[in-house]
Amino acid sequence: MTDRPARSGGKPVTRLRVLRTERITPHMIRVVSGGEGLAAFVANEFTDSYVKVLFPVPGVAYPEPFDMRVIKAELPREQWPRQRSYTVRYHDPHAGELAIDFVHHGDEGLAGPWAASLRPGDEFLVMGPGGAYAPSAEADWHLFVGDESALPAIGASLEAVPAGAPVRALLLVEDAAEEQPLPTKGDAQIRWLHRSAQDDLVAAVRALEFPGGTVHAFVHGEAGFVRELRRHLLDERGVRRDMLSISGYWRRGKTDEAWREEKAAEKAS
Repeated sequence: MTDRPARSGGKPVTRLRVLRTERITPHMIRVVSGGEGLAAFVANEFTDSYVKVLFPVPGVAYPEPFDMRVIKAELPREQWPRQRSYTVRYHDPHAGELAIDFVHHGDEGLAGPWAASLRPGDEFLVMGPGGAYAPSAEADWHLFVGDESALPAIGASLEAVPAGAPVRALLLVEDAAEEQPLPTKGDAQIRWLHRSAQDDLVAAVRALEFPGGTVHAFVHGEAGFVRELRRHLLDERGVRRDMLSISGYWRRGKTDEAWREEKAAEKAS
């Protein structure tokens, strides 16, 4: 297969080769990739930098170089590759590595089982990167709130906060086994909440004593708690809209495709 950089609707497509996989926690798999194609990957300045992992439909022949514009023009929709968005946990061009973390719950979902099945040498395609957030050096302190789906972005962001900057992080995972090291040079108070203990993330944020000054907040994860915290932070806490990165990465009971369609409909309304 060619390692020429492909394009998809103006977005670059990169072919990556699996170098190794790591079990960060019982349900979090880190896929570290590289290969000749990584040299064409152009990183951005965001700590929530993400790529869309492309999952080809088995048995379908796609154009080379890979181009979603051609695919959408020439193939029926059911043959288009499925896409899943994942944060780049780290990109190290000197080591020739790009890492993506995947939540794995057995046979549930598309990307988790796929990540668990990967072996060194396997190849896959990613499109991007995109992104919109990085910790502001102008903020007096930083707030991070999220579940497992937001941990890669939060982990990358914690590594990027200015040395000594006050940080408050409230993180919801299944249980203590799902907690992971999150290094930072910031003055961080990290609190882990456990779903198995019925900890309430929204209640924890409401009860949090905010330090003085301007906060730069990153709040991402399941759409239900994100919706509640959006109102709380904007209306009750007075967080500036331009200093709030907030979005639902997924919705309980919805497939990724159904959730993307619902979000698109909400934006259009």
